[in-house]
Amino acid sequence: MSGRRVWVVLPDLLSIRVFFDTGILDGLRERLEGAVRAVFLVPAEDSQAWTGRLGDMPWIDGGELAGSSRGASERLARRLDDALDRQLGYYPLAIRLNRRHGFHTERMEPGHANWMLDSSRDSRLPHTEWVERAMRRWFFSPHRHVPRPLLERMRAECAALVVSNVQPRSVVPYLAAARRLDLPVAAYVASWDHTVGKGVISPHCERYVVQNGVMEDDLRRYHDIAPERVVVTGWPQTDVFQRRRPRSDYEELLHGYGLDPARPLVLVMGNTPTNAPYEGRFVERLLSWWDEHARDRFQLLFRPHPRDRDWEARFGPARGPAGVYVQEPSFTDLEELTVLLQHADAVVANAGTILLDALVNDRPAVCVLYDEGAPAGESWAAKNVVGKHYEELAASGAFYPAESFDEVVAGVDRALAAPDELAEARRRVVREVVGTVDGRAAERAVDAIVEVVGSTV
Repeated sequence: MSGRRVWVVLPDLLSIRVFFDTGILDGLRERLEGAVRAVFLVPAEDSQAWTGRLGDMPWIDGGELAGSSRGASERLARRLDDALDRQLGYYPLAIRLNRRHGFHTERMEPGHANWMLDSSRDSRLPHTEWVERAMRRWFFSPHRHVPRPLLERMRAECAALVVSNVQPRSVVPYLAAARRLDLPVAAYVASWDHTVGKGVISPHCERYVVQNGVMEDDLRRYHDIAPERVVVTGWPQTDVFQRRRPRSDYEELLHGYGLDPARPLVLVMGNTPTNAPYEGRFVERLLSWWDEHARDRFQLLFRPHPRDRDWEARFGPARGPAGVYVQEPSFTDLEELTVLLQHADAVVANAGTILLDALVNDRPAVCVLYDEGAPAGESWAAKNVVGKHYEELAASGAFYPAESFDEVVAGVDRALAAPDELAEARRRVVREVVGTVDGRAAERAVDAIVEVVGSTV
């Protein structure tokens, strides 16, 4: 095995950012003495922002291993596997997991833009426990189709597998190949909400790395994964937040945005168009109110969600006015986000991990729970916080809930006037939901992974 490397499979931009910016990938490179290869499963135009940071670490574009055009038999096997997956696989299993345990049932509907909430993607098979067990066996089977180029390359060059997010559909062929080749797998569960509503998790990995004890319990309860295979490390992204940035960094950043660092700043954090389709109307109303009532009291910085491809239309009205700035969506600006969260005066957001980011950084926060301008009967913002993973957060009293625009305004006013009002509640919910925050979560994640894959190289 001496010539083989540990493959670190990077299937999505969120977990890529975690592995790069918290030091997990560099830690693996160091501990495994360079015997690491990165495998990007995102489009080439997205991976370019990261490949330049690899230095001498070899990497693969996962598209090269897909095998979509390698002969008639390969194409036929792939089509058959895709057809079976539509009835037995990724989306039917995700939808059934949600229904069985009551995850996001308020949000599920036919044609939902989030395909894991699109009830029309369920299969025609009976909704019984034994049928769903059989579906999971097929979905995670080592005998299902694996593209020939991927299998051949892994057989020749892969000593073990590390996945930065164990749940995306694109990872499944790698997990199947690893089982077929008897390679150990270390699985990182990418976020605090992924165990309860983001699809099924393979029970066949040797090691699972999670952020807190709640996620460990979720793996046992909902995914049949024994606690002895799970390691709780804390949230690596909090390592980035742990180091305090000087006020001078904040001042330099705001000068670059054309804002005045001496004046209060309210950060308005966006959600995705899928989760918050009326966010553009909220931006317009907030701007109008600010221009009339608060221009002299504070500034606004809008940060669209990194996955918001419609951000120019949704946040367009905020581009131009003095005292207002709109950042471009990005997964590669965690340092700028950290500086803002450590020094800005308040955060306005609708759910999402960004709300937790604000609380970890002890920022007064307002959570928007209504949809500005939505037709009667539609509810998106409130449903974004009804998932099981939000139960503790919603009950924490660590932020100002806003079920109307007037409550948004009132929340911002309270946050600016009394920033320490909810400080103890923020600290308490961080302990309960995030876990240990000591700047060493990434180090513990590397330790847990190396314990499983280190001997293979």
